[in-house]
Amino acid sequence: MLGRNRPCRADNPSPIFEGPMKVILLGTAGYHPNERRHTSCVLLPDLRVMLDAGTALFRAGKYLQGDSLDIFLTHSHLDHVVGLTYLFDLVREHPLERIHVHAAPEKCRAIAEHLLAPLLFPARLPFELRPLLRPTELAGGGCCRFFELEHPGGVLGFRLDCAGRSLAYVTDTTADPSASYVEHIGGVDLLIHECYADDAQQDFARQTGHSWPSAVAQTAAAAGVGRLVLTHLNPLLDDSTPAWLDAARRFFPNLIAAEDGMEIEWE
Repeated sequence: MLGRNRPCRADNPSPIFEGPMKVILLGTAGYHPNERRHTSCVLLPDLRVMLDAGTALFRAGKYLQGDSLDIFLTHSHLDHVVGLTYLFDLVREHPLERIHVHAAPEKCRAIAEHLLAPLLFPARLPFELRPLLRPTELAGGGCCRFFELEHPGGVLGFRLDCAGRSLAYVTDTTADPSASYVEHIGGVDLLIHECYADDAQQDFARQTGHSWPSAVAQTAAAAGVGRLVLTHLNPLLDDSTPAWLDAARRFFPNLIAAEDGMEIEWE
């Protein structure tokens, strides 16, 4: 199931965007929120795309553009999907004619049968589940491809290409410069990659399917990416002064740790 290698009509010339596009990091924690961070949710308003739907989804309304939204889910663990149940308030704040939620077929079934089970959430939410079988042409222009990652229960990574720009989103996996996904993120302008553990927790990270800073930095270097943003951070770690950034920068200097509300120019 390697969506990156299949044709996409959006490989044709994309709309021309004046200046950089925005990438808005609405939620940057893994597992659960804390006072500083909500869980994973990234918005690309120019493309009308959201990556994951964690607890930070409620923040998206003021940034939305247009009348449609495509939400791409890496997997169906609750910290990445519970925000789907907040969509009623989102569409009240910014009316949308169409919301498509894209995920692997088995993840679509899990969401329909469990998250949206009447005993948990009895109301019908305003979106349509779309199983990911091939690359997706985006309403705002460009193409979203997917690739498989290693994680308990299975997870997808995403690569977006639009108007000469490229971005990859990789979460809930163990970074490794020799991993098969490196070829799919090769040369992207911007890599947003999970980093749940610190370098002292490598055994824990391997056991749970997560990453630590030096491994992510070495993977970014091996892939030849332009910039690296570390996200899906452990909500229990004190990251007010992340000293581990300096160690990671020995392998890849152009990296930052994500913060909720951070806006990145994608160019």
